[in-house]
Amino acid sequence: MSSPTASATSATAGRLADEAARRRTFAVISHPDAGKSTLTEALALHAKKISEAGAIHGKAGRKSTVSDWMEMEKARGISVSSTALQFEYGDCVINLVDTPGHSDFSEDTYRVLTAVDAAVMLIDAAKGLEPQTLKLFQVARDRGIPVVTVINKWDRPGQAPLELLDEIVDRIGLTPTPLFLPVGIAGDFRGLLRRGAEGAPVEYIHFTRTAGGATIAPEEHYTPEQAAEREGDAWTTAAEESELLSAAGQDHDQELFLAGHTSPVIYASAMLNFGVRQLLDTLVELAPPPRARKDVKGEPRETTAPFSAVIFKVQAGMDTAHRDRLAFMRIVSGEFERGMVVTHAQTGRPFATKYALTVFGRERTTVDTAYPGDVVGLVNATALAPGHTLYVDKKVEFPPIPSFAPEHFASLRAKTADKYKQFRKAMDQLDSEGVVQVLRNDARGDQSPVLAAVGPMQFEVVTARMQSEFNVETQLDHLPYQLARRTDAESAEELSRQRGVEVFTRTDGAILALFSDKWRLQYISKEMPKLTLEVLVAGAE
Repeated sequence: MSSPTASATSATAGRLADEAARRRTFAVISHPDAGKSTLTEALALHAKKISEAGAIHGKAGRKSTVSDWMEMEKARGISVSSTALQFEYGDCVINLVDTPGHSDFSEDTYRVLTAVDAAVMLIDAAKGLEPQTLKLFQVARDRGIPVVTVINKWDRPGQAPLELLDEIVDRIGLTPTPLFLPVGIAGDFRGLLRRGAEGAPVEYIHFTRTAGGATIAPEEHYTPEQAAEREGDAWTTAAEESELLSAAGQDHDQELFLAGHTSPVIYASAMLNFGVRQLLDTLVELAPPPRARKDVKGEPRETTAPFSAVIFKVQAGMDTAHRDRLAFMRIVSGEFERGMVVTHAQTGRPFATKYALTVFGRERTTVDTAYPGDVVGLVNATALAPGHTLYVDKKVEFPPIPSFAPEHFASLRAKTADKYKQFRKAMDQLDSEGVVQVLRNDARGDQSPVLAAVGPMQFEVVTARMQSEFNVETQLDHLPYQLARRTDAESAEELSRQRGVEVFTRTDGAILALFSDKWRLQYISKEMPKLTLEVLVAGAE
């Protein structure tokens, strides 16, 4: 006969397993201007999280979306920061982690991809696969994250449906398996054909536009026979395309999807809210729930184990009334309760979780309990940085998050010497948040650190926040370097003597050699093959 304690433990594990099974945690990845923020709001609208979408046609004249909060985001109609949105949909709990839309902030997106179980790859119907989408898809593939593809903006002129699918096969080697096909060419989006077994049409979903796409688009459902009578050639074309796809083996297979070999496809218009409910239903039905995550020792941490979480994003300045600092954590295992004291794996120190929130843009909601897969923001988390681990009970530590390969470099200094103390404090905070990578060497000293960034707009964020949050005016000087390689102490000595090369130490201890151009790197690599020169994540070969 089992003891009461054993029974209680078993009941707790069962409840944790049930809660984890309800979660779907995903991010949307896309090239800038593919409609990511608009899709995020359309999903929130369908989940009744918001009553009206904030986007209207055209970036220049649109209202800023709920998830865009920085002044820079509002002024330029881009997403710079990451936020998280949680809502219930049916029996499931959806955690949608919003990501920066601009390519200059792809490192932030990479961090987000360490915290999700699936990704939605958003493609512009007219432009097809674009460079940023390709780059982020490769990161998703490297992390083993299954991908659902949404071909967006079907209400505008664009490519033919099968041409877009062929491009996915040819350029990234992923087999697209449409669950829905558009009825009507790009620019004349009438509705969706839902595919069944072996490509047979199951039903036709007809959408009706609403004013400005601000509310949920009404749906009407028809049988294939009714659809043929109603839509004529448009339906016949969609049905024939479905048969062709089935003949080519492009029908959904759940095992192949989870293994990252195939991707379910949905055609949609996020602006008009067409196909959005179908995407939500697909994520609930097909996307994986939270699974065990390997720790630094390579041992799996099951979702039913005691509480543990990984920090994947730190952001300051989200509340203009308070200079707070918010750390986003993805819960890996166990149950989180607000107020619980956890241990910070990197320092061994206790951390109190009195202020725990879900955050979407500037909207904040207090979190009392959370489960594996959930994303929770911890307020005033000054000691936490991306890649850090929190836990209770026995120590666990998850692998650190690698840094992206920087491509732009600049030195930064305070314009006046009396602001040096504030400058150092600000530099430490922005560094720990991961806004930029901070590099130092003895020659330049602490008064003029070098900033390394994926894109130049990261420098604008640094200088703007230096001024607005720390009242420090800075001087930014761009440096003539184009790429970086990781090296070691032994190689660094020789590299420092080379023309067109400068060696730095990053805050995390990594030694980086900066090169003036790829030809200089190629020459040194050829002449001194024994030197250590490792390519960084997403770095140019």
